[in-house]
Amino acid sequence: MNDLVLHRGGVPATRDQLDLVTVPAETDSYQPVSHYHLADKLLTISQDLLRGYVLAGENYGLARQGQQLFAVLKFKRTDTDLALSVAFRNSYDRSMSLGIAIGASVFCCDNLALHGDIVVMKKHTKNVWNSLEDIAIAALYRSQHNFEKVATDAERLKGIPIDDRGAFELMGLLYGNDIISPRQLPLIREGWLRPAHEEFKARSRWSFFNCVTEALKTTPPVSIIEKHVKAYQEIVEA
Repeated sequence: MNDLVLHRGGVPATRDQLDLVTVPAETDSYQPVSHYHLADKLLTISQDLLRGYVLAGENYGLARQGQQLFAVLKFKRTDTDLALSVAFRNSYDRSMSLGIAIGASVFCCDNLALHGDIVVMKKHTKNVWNSLEDIAIAALYRSQHNFEKVATDAERLKGIPIDDRGAFELMGLLYGNDIISPRQLPLIREGWLRPAHEEFKARSRWSFFNCVTEALKTTPPVSIIEKHVKAYQEIVEA
């Protein structure tokens, strides 16, 4: 299963293929971060720090002829149907900052439930590479606490019933706050009225949240991290 959904010309890649993309030259105002070294560094740090988790998948995608990287590492524990995902992005063409987001995944449908406290954006300026390891370590330490929060939130939301009217009102709120697009609105409605997974047939706030995260898979990769975080804050933390 794959958390990584690629649109607008993105193609799947292996970790070794990331090393085949030419890294641009450093300038006075720009310091590139190698796609391959970023992926390798985050994988190593994650495996070192996430005690009790095992690597369950790693997915990479390249866009704009390799100028943009999007990736998800997934780690599983035996005591929950949630997985901890480390999502990250990078660019060589300065089209977006380096971003790291850590949160839970719902295994049955590969939906992300990213928690806003574990999102890091870093511009490609001097010393970005030097600070990256410290940033990643700090985020991963916090992530384990927040993973427990997401698991607790999931159980809480499963106990909050919601009818069609309540679901439609939330759809309008998400659209009005520019969290979902006009094209995603009917996807959420369809997912709510006709659930694709047995786990989400219960009429609960958790089921609705997963309809939203499923629809968010169609978000352009450059903004998908931010949209997931905003959806989590609006539906789960509100």
